[in-house]
Amino acid sequence: MSFDYVAVAKRVLEIESLGIDNLHQYINQDFTAACEMILACKGKVILTGMGKSGHIANKIAATLASTGTPAFFVHPGEACHGDLGMIAADDIVLALSNSGESEEILSLYPVFNRIGVRSIAMTSNPSSSMAKLANYHLCISVPREACPLGLAPTASSTATLVMGDALAVALLEARGFTADDFALSHPGGTLGKKLLLSVSDLMLTGEQIPLVTVEQTIREALFEITAKGLGMVGVLNAEQQLAGIFTDGDLRRILDQRIDIHDTPIGQVMTENPKVIEDTWLAFDALKLMKAKSINGLFVLKDNTVVGAFNMHTLLQAGVY
Repeated sequence: MSFDYVAVAKRVLEIESLGIDNLHQYINQDFTAACEMILACKGKVILTGMGKSGHIANKIAATLASTGTPAFFVHPGEACHGDLGMIAADDIVLALSNSGESEEILSLYPVFNRIGVRSIAMTSNPSSSMAKLANYHLCISVPREACPLGLAPTASSTATLVMGDALAVALLEARGFTADDFALSHPGGTLGKKLLLSVSDLMLTGEQIPLVTVEQTIREALFEITAKGLGMVGVLNAEQQLAGIFTDGDLRRILDQRIDIHDTPIGQVMTENPKVIEDTWLAFDALKLMKAKSINGLFVLKDNTVVGAFNMHTLLQAGVY
């Protein structure tokens, strides 16, 4: 008879869901007071925890840091051997332990008190030593663990992580933290690129810009398109301002018309008044414009002078999509 993996998995989900539901009763005045204390903190929030609680503490620290609350993780064992020097009086310690009796963490409290560090304990026992020593206690008690032996932290670990998320998001909203703020701490992510990367950061400039004058021939313009690799060329008038554009698509059109590419000036076949953007545009906004207008490339102007150019491939290479 085969083992019913699905039944076990569903049971785990049910037990852990009940554990999360159980947290509602613990979102109380201590939770509010803890949030207000962190919000007023002049220093950083220091997360600490042993074992599985340490892994969860590390994740909560990362979530806090990326949502507007400066935070980092300190291992309690390392803290006992020098890393306590990373903690200052203006900081707040958020200590995690399911039992609330972690010896490694409890050994740190005399030092916390000596330097005047305030603390929040996150445990499953409001009467635990850590809960009593902390300024505020956040209870993460669950009815039972998903582990049938009742030994491996499962539902309790999930509840701890969820309580940390509740804390982080409550602080995020209280700070008025925005998507722009989020992007500043995620410059390498997709959101960061959408909100931070401007066209001036990725456009081709100087000699890389494909440009010809209105008097030059179509043949010369084609050489410039090939050399610069953007699939287009800008056409400048006598005042060195952009008068038009010529693209690969335009080439196919004039070939159908049997126009002589050797003698015909590019000014006679260019597309006049092309769509352009300023160098202050965000790359993501430029992408939206290109999609809306079904164009593959854009020239960038500053004070009516061409200062750059790019195409769809440039944006994709930069991770803007």
